[in-house]
Amino acid sequence: MKFLSFIFLVSLCAVTSQINAQVPELPLDKIKLPPGFSISVWANVPDARTMTLGDKGTVFVGSKSAGNVYAITENAGKRQIRIIASKLKMPNGVAFHDGALYVSSVNRILRFDNIENTLDQPLPPRIITADYPKETYHGWRFIAFGPDGWLYVPVGSSCNVCETDLEHYALISRIRPDGSNYEVFAKGVRNTEGFDWHPVTKELWFTDISREWMGDNLPPDELNHASNQGLDFGFPYCHGKEVSDPKLGAKRDCNKFIPPAVELDPHVAPMGMRFYTGTMFPAEYHNGIFIAEHGSWNRSTKIGYRLEWVQLEVNEVARKEIFAEGWLQENEAWGRPVDVLVMPDGALLVSDDVAGVVYRISYDQP
Repeated sequence: MKFLSFIFLVSLCAVTSQINAQVPELPLDKIKLPPGFSISVWANVPDARTMTLGDKGTVFVGSKSAGNVYAITENAGKRQIRIIASKLKMPNGVAFHDGALYVSSVNRILRFDNIENTLDQPLPPRIITADYPKETYHGWRFIAFGPDGWLYVPVGSSCNVCETDLEHYALISRIRPDGSNYEVFAKGVRNTEGFDWHPVTKELWFTDISREWMGDNLPPDELNHASNQGLDFGFPYCHGKEVSDPKLGAKRDCNKFIPPAVELDPHVAPMGMRFYTGTMFPAEYHNGIFIAEHGSWNRSTKIGYRLEWVQLEVNEVARKEIFAEGWLQENEAWGRPVDVLVMPDGALLVSDDVAGVVYRISYDQP
């Protein structure tokens, strides 16, 4: 397909700007980790959301309300943080492929070519598609390239819970890198803000944030497994493994849908997730899943604001436990994890849009 010309160039920085790299003072001593693990602030990134890694080691970070896309480079232990695009509409999702950075901006997917060689003056981005819904309700999108070379793009529900246009909402789609060949990969997905592919099976796993206003303890949020294309995960009729929706559930039986691989606690808002493929952490973590839980808002007693770890045996969940917590103190949160990213040295980066930082979690043998 022909690329659309980008009409908002005046909104982008022709030459990138840099932000203050001074590390804020945060109560990191409140964060509880397993023995041998430690956490530090790696970079000061306002409204830090999803992350991706370039071929040359650049960490790209999207945002939501800030409207910025950041690039973080490191040289001789010193980090440089650049704003490579600004004034975009909810540029939450970032993905790197064949030397280019892809950015989701509600209905548009933008592509910045040759980005790691042009960080100080990026080339004007191209719009590879502008065909996604324009609604801002669940309009910020996590994006990632799968092992098949397709770009996976979710479309959240257009409401808390409804049957509105389920052929175009509440799904995970995929497109070719040039924006062509749109197709639906999975249906019945209310709002996924994180997914990854198993390093061995290459099958898709994804988080899903369940509906609100069913009380403090219902419904559970989800970690799902899509072994192939064309599966339906139940929204808006069923939530979790067998929670029938009070308004719509009578229309469809829960046993007609694919249940989650594991139910998470209600309203924890699971977002970014990654398989751990590094070698720094102990062997038990290898090929397990780290999940960033952004935390509840629709609950009288808050929950989440933490990292969970899920251990798999083949394609079954064998174990689930809290890996890091402490961002929530006395029902008030000073930070909210959004995404996780495994670095080449095996450390785990964690973005936090409230504290406005990216953390680094490392392991030293206790």
